[in-house]
Amino acid sequence: MGLNTTQKRIAIVTGVSRDRGIGTAICKALASMNIDIFFTHWGSYDQEVYGTHDETRRDLPTALRALGVRCEGMEVDMSHPQAATQIMDEIEARLGSPTILVNNAAYSVSDGYEQLTAEILDAHYTVNMRGTFLLSVEFARRFSSTSGGRIVNLVSGQDWPMPHELAYASTKGAIAAFTISLSADLASRGITVNAVDPGATDTGWMSEELKRELLAKAPFGRLGQPEDAARLIAFLASEEARWITGQILHSRGGM
Repeated sequence: MGLNTTQKRIAIVTGVSRDRGIGTAICKALASMNIDIFFTHWGSYDQEVYGTHDETRRDLPTALRALGVRCEGMEVDMSHPQAATQIMDEIEARLGSPTILVNNAAYSVSDGYEQLTAEILDAHYTVNMRGTFLLSVEFARRFSSTSGGRIVNLVSGQDWPMPHELAYASTKGAIAAFTISLSADLASRGITVNAVDPGATDTGWMSEELKRELLAKAPFGRLGQPEDAARLIAFLASEEARWITGQILHSRGGM
């Protein structure tokens, strides 16, 4: 089932909180394709992890509307069991029925075997796994478009050792497994399901020491940028990607 290009497409992008983040880059890439945007953010997490909550939630709609698309956003805690229903109800009321879902929201704190606790595991599970899974299936249940649908999940380097990030790597690995099985479930609905691993991406969280360490291993001599992941995700949302599903795509610049 191909995309009906006469029907205006609407995308949900979760986890869009910071100007330098991958979520913001995804929104801009999709808007450049004339896709309306509905994004979610959660300021409490940015305050907890980054010590800041920038004004992306306020400035992004203005920037995207200048590109000629509609844009709305909402603050929602993805760890809440009813978050998926809240998001779908809100987007349908404000923009219409979505045909694209990008699960970008994530929870991540360092742990390691000496620090890992039930509380840390639960914090990662409720956002990374349950939040992603429930929003994906709620999107699919309500999908009624005659054009093709798209789900793109963000995963991480769970195929490589990630010391001190046991909960994060494990929950991201579960998303990869979910992606493959859900793609088979939804093919008959005309919905493709893929995942993107952007690798180490410079979104403002890296220390200078970590940047130097990663650059020494970078074949292209640079770090990943949010736009690198966004370009791949925009492709997966396009008509050209209608035959690609159930794939975990590594966009890591050879690292």
